[in-house]
Amino acid sequence: MKKFLLRCQLDHKPVEIMYLSNSGQISQRIISIKEINETTIRAYCHLRKTQRVFKLDNILSVNYKKAAG
Repeated sequence: MKKFLLRCQLDHKPVEIMYLSNSGQISQRIISIKEINETTIRAYCHLRKTQRVFKLDNILSVNYKKAAG
């Protein structure tokens, strides 16, 4: 998964993720990755319209953002 995320970061492609919050809520997010380190991703979250930090361990799935239409 990390290799896929790195490729999307290098290609400047938004990513669709399923994310498990610390409170146990699952949400679908579209993110634009800014930085990846060992345990977290810093990214712009299109749902919240702000920059957020996501724990890699809490990302349940990743995929290319589907095109509209």
